[in-house]
Amino acid sequence: MRALFLTFLGFVSLGLGIIGLVLPVWPTTPFVLVSVSCFSSSPRLKKRLLSIPFLKEQIDNYEKRTGLSAKAVRFNLFWLWGMLLLSVLLIGKIWMTGFLLLVGSAVTIHILWMARPKDKGREAE
Repeated sequence: MRALFLTFLGFVSLGLGIIGLVLPVWPTTPFVLVSVSCFSSSPRLKKRLLSIPFLKEQIDNYEKRTGLSAKAVRFNLFWLWGMLLLSVLLIGKIWMTGFLLLVGSAVTIHILWMARPKDKGREAE
C-alpha cells in the first residue's frame, strides 16, 4: 500500500513539475526531485525517469553538484526569459512586469549558481 501511495505521489509531483516547464513562476526541479524520491520504491519507474536526459542532468546536479552544462544554462535561461516576456505581453500590468522581472532575476542567479560545480576544497570543511 505504501509503495502504491508513493508511486501515485511521484506521478502527481512529476505532473506539477511538467507544469513548471511552461509556467515561468512555477518551479520544476523541486517537484522532479520529489518524484525521484517517491519513485525510489519502484526502481523501474526511477530508472525510466532518469532515462530522460533533461531531468537526469537536473537530478544529478542536485545530488552531486556536478554543475550544469553551458547548453543547459542557455536553454534554461532562454526558456525562462521567453516565458516571462510572453507573460508580460499577455498580462500587460506594470506591477506584474516588475514582479516577473524580480522573479526572473532571482531564478537567473539560481541557475548560474547551480551551473558551477561544487568546490572540491570546501567538501573537507
